[in-house]
Amino acid sequence: MASDMTTDTRKDQAQTGVPEGRDGDRPPTGGRPADHRAEALRAAADAIARADHGDPFAVLGMQQEAPGRPVEVRAFVPGAERLWVIDSATGEPAGEAERIHPDGFYLAVMPDRTERFRYRLRAQYPLATQEFEDAYRFGNMLGELDVHLLAEGTHLRNYEKLGAHPREVDGVAGVSFAVWAPSARSVSVVGDFNNWDGRRLPMRRRVEVGVWEIFVPHAHAGQRYKFEIRGPNGNLMPAKADPYAFQAEMRPATASVVHGLPSYEWRDQEWQSRKLATSDRAAPISIYEVHLGSWARVPEEDNRFLTYQELAERLIPYAKDMGFTHIELLPITEHPFDGSWGYQPIGLYAPTARHGSPEDFKDFVNACHRAGLGVLLDWVPGHFPTDPHGLGEFDGTHLYEHADPRQGFHQDWNTLIYNFGRTEVQNFLLGNALFWLDHYKLDGLRVDAVASMLYLDYSRKEGEWVPNKFGGRENLESIAFLKRMNELVYGQQPGAMTVAEESTSWPMVSKPTYLGGLGFGYKWNMGWMHDTLHYMQNDPIHRRYHHHQMTFGLIYQFSENFVLPLSHDEVVHGKGSLINKMPGDDWQKFANLRAYYGFMFAHPGKKLLFMGGEFAQWSEWSEARSLDWHLLEQPMHRGMRDLVRDLNGVYRELEPLHKTDCDPSGFEWIESNDNENSVFTFLRKADDPDHIVIAVCNFTPVPRQGYRVGVPLPGRYVERINTDDGKYGGSGVGNPGGGVYAEEVPWHGRTHSLDLTIPPLSTLILERKAE
Repeated sequence: MASDMTTDTRKDQAQTGVPEGRDGDRPPTGGRPADHRAEALRAAADAIARADHGDPFAVLGMQQEAPGRPVEVRAFVPGAERLWVIDSATGEPAGEAERIHPDGFYLAVMPDRTERFRYRLRAQYPLATQEFEDAYRFGNMLGELDVHLLAEGTHLRNYEKLGAHPREVDGVAGVSFAVWAPSARSVSVVGDFNNWDGRRLPMRRRVEVGVWEIFVPHAHAGQRYKFEIRGPNGNLMPAKADPYAFQAEMRPATASVVHGLPSYEWRDQEWQSRKLATSDRAAPISIYEVHLGSWARVPEEDNRFLTYQELAERLIPYAKDMGFTHIELLPITEHPFDGSWGYQPIGLYAPTARHGSPEDFKDFVNACHRAGLGVLLDWVPGHFPTDPHGLGEFDGTHLYEHADPRQGFHQDWNTLIYNFGRTEVQNFLLGNALFWLDHYKLDGLRVDAVASMLYLDYSRKEGEWVPNKFGGRENLESIAFLKRMNELVYGQQPGAMTVAEESTSWPMVSKPTYLGGLGFGYKWNMGWMHDTLHYMQNDPIHRRYHHHQMTFGLIYQFSENFVLPLSHDEVVHGKGSLINKMPGDDWQKFANLRAYYGFMFAHPGKKLLFMGGEFAQWSEWSEARSLDWHLLEQPMHRGMRDLVRDLNGVYRELEPLHKTDCDPSGFEWIESNDNENSVFTFLRKADDPDHIVIAVCNFTPVPRQGYRVGVPLPGRYVERINTDDGKYGGSGVGNPGGGVYAEEVPWHGRTHSLDLTIPPLSTLILERKAE
């Protein structure tokens, strides 16, 4: 390095007691202590100039060899021609610094100053002179308790300490940055505030916890940033986005954006006062599953996304009018690739910039609550993408993911799997779950791909997975994580719900952890979805041979708290839309789907319907374009929409249809074995024994005249839903007028019965009215 030093540098050495040696070479080994000190300082300056110093606060800022000794200030200011240390109290120069490294490392020794003091720096550049606070005069940002809890993996509000937070320190406005990278050799924050120069703001390492931190004066919200990290071997990693970033750039840009956690004036007190009741097992829960990027677009403006504000103005009134109780959002956590639908997120703490700012998203949630709608987030804790700015090999090691690809890589999705055995990784995800429920006041989490988290051999062949410590296939660390997540959500966020997308027969997914369950509030009934859709896809003439695909779900229906999902997964990847799954001509397709929806809403279990299904969109869903809203100009599609609206209304109004969704006492088969006619009849009831609802489903195109159905009580039974009603596009066959009176004719083992006309390809929902 000495041979590269300028004349100014050698003069600096002479003034600081550093002997030049022959031709300015370094002094020989064994020189005076000052020689060693100068040699160490030169080496440190060189490391700072290479952005490769692991302890920059030991080098930069105000330094003092010992109490009573003169203080000195060291600063790295590339491009400056002169540099002064300014006494903050007087605004006057306390000393001028000398450049001791050609890249801009400056040293100011102040012999007459033996007490530390508050200072600023004044730099003269070729075209301007600037005065600014020195980042290296500020102390630790993380408190001792924060460090302890982060190291322990129990900091449940970790997002308040890690990431980027605008704040004021010692009267100076700026941003504190903190990032977990325990194996890194050095970490710098780079961004708009330092010309993206990794040499300028190397961070302090808190060795107790492996977190790097710095306070950057004058940085502010809205500025872009990343972390520049050198791995343990000195290898420079691709610049990394902040795992705790609260805002990110619009793709394809990948930087994080300084945002922090500003206060927000929520105006949803009425919703919050009754939130607890909205997630209860006895509550009517009907979920509208939505992908915000394709619910609707603006084709006149280059097919752009709707903003959160536009979605609030259009989506919320629509969902409310349709009678849904909740909107479930496909993942809106920031993700780089539109085609992943959000299921490969990188910014778990940032709502996607595709639709606006974090405040805009809060406005959307607030508007949902004011309209009486809950908001569920599709949450993805099972895996993350391999994009270079993401979590993969974050600090030069396999930090967030397992190192062994048999444990840490999803072959199906080309994604990395979190190492749930690492407490800090669990803490990252647990804090994230609570963050969305607390900071954004969301009403629940639908947890994606739970089966892939439970099984070590998920989608793997023999030899491609590593057994647990007992030799089994269960992922013990992931199981512990899911249980802890559910305990925290239900313990800290009253009224919030968690819903598992879990497709296997894993026991007690939706049972409390104290009983040995996983602790979810609800579980998607994937078996019901697959069985019933398979039945409906058969031509009616063959349905008699598949009759019990419609009844099998009741064998295990009450083993879990189930949601009946007709989700996005069933209308993509060549599977076709729901209406196109139905057999027959167009009229029969609509009739089949209407009858199926009637069966679903009468069946025990909470409801979920993916967008577009409510008006029978013909085309398969694509994330790249809007739903086909023009179809509502056609009567058959309007009729389907109106039916779903009315089904939601009846489901919410009639307690027997929702209050015992998860209680076997509320369901009875009347006739489950009439496979020759493909007719199913069952009864729903709740607290009032006199208030019963009867469902009759005919899955053939043959109307059934004089079809007798046994009922337990006398009285008048009124059609509340007839999916074949002409207003829905049906043929208008049914039991109009004031209803059907029960006759004292024993049938189906009951004392009374109804003489019904059952329309073709239809579901009737009849409510008993006591006389």
